[in-house]
Amino acid sequence: MDIFDELESEVQSYARNFPVVFTKAQGATLHDESGNSYIDFLAGAGALNYGHNNPLFKEKLIDYINSDGVTHSLDMHTAAKRDFLTTFKEKILAPRDLAYVCQFTGPTGTNAVEAAMKIARKVTGRTNIVGFTHGFHGATCGSMAATANSHFRNASGITLQGVTTLPFDGYLGENYDTTELLEKMLEDSSSGLDYPAAVLVETVQGEGGLNVASNKWLQNLQRICNKFDVLLIVDDIQAGCGRTGTFFSFEPSGIKPDIVTLSKSLSGYGSPFSLVLLKPEHDQWMPGEHNGTFRGNNHAFITATAALNHYWSDDSFAKDVVNKAELLGNELKRISSEAKIPGISVKGRGIMQGISFSDPEITNKVAKTAFSKGLIIETCGSESEVLKCLCSLTIAEEELRSGLKIIEESIEAVAAFPAEERKAG
Repeated sequence: MDIFDELESEVQSYARNFPVVFTKAQGATLHDESGNSYIDFLAGAGALNYGHNNPLFKEKLIDYINSDGVTHSLDMHTAAKRDFLTTFKEKILAPRDLAYVCQFTGPTGTNAVEAAMKIARKVTGRTNIVGFTHGFHGATCGSMAATANSHFRNASGITLQGVTTLPFDGYLGENYDTTELLEKMLEDSSSGLDYPAAVLVETVQGEGGLNVASNKWLQNLQRICNKFDVLLIVDDIQAGCGRTGTFFSFEPSGIKPDIVTLSKSLSGYGSPFSLVLLKPEHDQWMPGEHNGTFRGNNHAFITATAALNHYWSDDSFAKDVVNKAELLGNELKRISSEAKIPGISVKGRGIMQGISFSDPEITNKVAKTAFSKGLIIETCGSESEVLKCLCSLTIAEEELRSGLKIIEESIEAVAAFPAEERKAG
């Protein structure tokens, strides 16, 4: 470990929580160089919905590389890109009656969000964006302005501008529909809200603590955006690509956003790949206005196409995700109800659920204990108060149950210590 301590920046984070050297990964399992194996409930922070080294994708990628397929092409046309676009249209867009054009941005999710915000401002001629409490959209300056967490915002070193943050669904309590506040402020020219180009929202706030927007809230949000000619941007970078049981997380609500951002598991194999979906009338870019040397990763095109063909040609995979999500939710509720620690609740949707503790110290201790027992799991929320289950969607039921058993045992272990010892530990 000396070389990491010597040469790697202090900015590293996951390595601090999982201080081993990993050497191999397959499916929902990671192995370290000491021969230990771990069930992976992190899945690349949601970038590995189909597991590590999915053999279906690996074979396609190896064949492509061996055939000297194009690796780097800027935004020039390639056969790999054509196959992806054709498949994405046939398997995803057309069955959902969605008419979008595809913009390939730089390979990170934050770059896709930056592009979405820029085109919204260009189309409307306005500068302000409405974001929401506990939202997370990236760590570059544009997307960071829409990210609510002060931990990320304070690192910018500048005053972040161009975004007004309003309360997310449930932020003011279960009986308060916060879209009413947005509508009232847009109706009132003296509300102090600069008229926005767009509203930027996650349907499930992954990093923000697994807060879920209801279908009614999302429908009201779209209605308000339509009423005031404001574009609706859904950031589906973590909640999309099947994570909630449908390819797009917003499908159950019936809304059709003006702009959608995708990344993380879009490539299917963990390769960097980001995409902005735009309604055709909003595609008002001049050539090269938003670019990037690594936009359009051809290796990712190959694995993404394989993922779409294998998992999204019918609804069998989505049904399996829904069944696993039900199992996950029921077990988390049972574990929480039987736990001897007060202030516990279950949050989230799909295979994006977790347990919230009133004391973040408990959450962190449970996560550390779980790692010592062979489970990799992270925390989320403004105070890291939520233990977040983000395993691959392809995880075997037996392995899912084994991971949940470790969570249960870890909570029991932490609960066995008095509060002062938990804090000290």
